[in-house]
Formats: sequence, structure tokens, C-alpha cells
Amino acid sequence: MNILKPKPNNYCFCTAAFGEQYRNLAKLLATDLNKFAQSFPLVIFTDRPQEFQNYSNVIAVKHWCRGVKTYHERRFAIQYALSYSDTVIYLDADVRICDFIPDQLEFLSGLTARSCSSMAKHLKKYDKKDLNTKFQRKKETIEKMANQVNVNLDSPDLKFINEFLFVIKADQGKELDFLHWWGKLAIYADTLGLHNNPTYAMSLAAVKTNFSVFHSEMIGLNFFDDRIEKERIKSGTSNPNAKAEYFRAQYEIEQKKNKLLKRLMGKIYQPLNVFYNFIRVRITTIINPSKLIDYQY
Repeated sequence: MNILKPKPNNYCFCTAAFGEQYRNLAKLLATDLNKFAQSFPLVIFTDRPQEFQNYSNVIAVKHWCRGVKTYHERRFAIQYALSYSDTVIYLDADVRICDFIPDQLEFLSGLTARSCSSMAKHLKKYDKKDLNTKFQRKKETIEKMANQVNVNLDSPDLKFINEFLFVIKADQGKELDFLHWWGKLAIYADTLGLHNNPTYAMSLAAVKTNFSVFHSEMIGLNFFDDRIEKERIKSGTSNPNAKAEYFRAQYEIEQKKNKLLKRLMGKIYQPLNVFYNFIRVRITTIINPSKLIDYQY
């Protein structure tokens, strides 16, 4: 692990990268940031930190998954990164940075998301689904999560946050309360069978702790996200060839052919691993829930 001095007046980046595919994607992101934001560290929580030892801008921290899946583990990377800077820019491992980033990016205290909208509007689509579908069961789980923190799902303060790119800026300790309640709701959702979609735990935790949520286009942060770029191309706001190289590099990693035996083992191992983690989380929440919620480093 490379040790970099904290830069309290600036910002740092962070991501989570578990498994070969996401570690390889995170290496591309690390290379981008070393080129375009060399002064600022990238904190990576990962299962194999040794793979990042040659990246001078990376602080790689070994981490085991507390939840059933790894979607919520990013909160620990954010908490760690807050010890380096009071402003942390989280990016999914498959996001790329395409140009130089200004030395100063201004954000308000709280959570600022590149993409967010009304949670109430988002949840309305579930009302149109059949009561027996997985969508309705998912909404029932979200309602139980909201009841846990006494938050009204119709609250205008409740936002649907697209978690691929957002910023956490310290707000007199509220950020730590926010991360704690995010963890509590994440583990509670795990026990109910909702292992994906961090946005629900994040949004409810933000309202619970009065941690403000903002939307920003983040002018000055030129990034690539394949889903966003496809929408830009579809709407005519981006040239299909402008970021073709980024599409190609991501495709090569995500579509890398594995040997037949490895693919078969993956199909067997993954569901068994999810089942094992589900049982582990259910038991640990009874015996020692803080082990899953609070992270000491």
C-alpha cells in the first residue's frame, strides 16, 4: 500500500474493486487519475491490494465483504478516504477520467450526485407492476427499510441517487452518521434479500441524518461511463467515435473469455457464495451486528 499524506484542503478519489474484472477496470481508472489528477490519491478497497502496488497514486486497502454482495462496501472506502480529505469523490471502478481535473472543485457539504432525481417518482413505477412480481417484493423491502428509520417514502427530500459518481463532503460529523446509518440499512436490506441497489440505503440514511443531497453536472470533471455515453450518443449530444477507445477497453475486460472449467466453476461458486454470505449476515446480525456495520481501520 502506498502511503500518501493527507490533503485536507483538496479532495481525493475512491472506489471499490472486488474480483478480477473490477480490479482490471480500476487499474484503468488509476492510470487515468495518475495522468489527469496526479496530485490527488485514489483509495481502492479491494480483495487483492497487491495488484495495485505499482500504482504510485493508489492507496489500496485489503477488505473482506461485510454484506452478502459487494455493492455497499464502497461506504468503507469512503470512510477511509475521509481521513485523507474532507471531500471524497467516489467513482465506480468502470468509470474513466478523460481530461485534466481542476485543482479545485467546489462542492457543498453533504452528498452531491452527478445523477439523481425524486425517489417518490422512481418508486411509482412499482405501482404499475403485478403484486406477485419481484418488483413489488422489492418495493415492500424498501418500505420496511423506510419504517426502520421512520422516513416517509413520499418525502421530497428523499432522492434516487445514481451511485456511479458522487461526492461526499464532510459536514461537522454528519457524514459519519450518514455512513453508519447507510451500513445499518444495508445490512438490514441484506437480511430481507435485497443485496443490490445501494441507492435506497443511501437515500434513507441521508434523510435520517439530515445529510443534504444535491445534484450537480460537475463541470470540469470529464468522465466516461458506458451507460451515460450511450444515452449521449442516442440523444445526439456526443459523437459515437469520441470515446470509442474507452468502450473498446471496457469491452475487452468485461468480455474476456475464460476457460470452460472456470466458467462452470463460477456458475456453481457464485450462488453458493451468496447463500453462504446470506446465512453469515443473518447470524452475525444477531450475535454482533456492529461487526458488519462499523468499520475500524
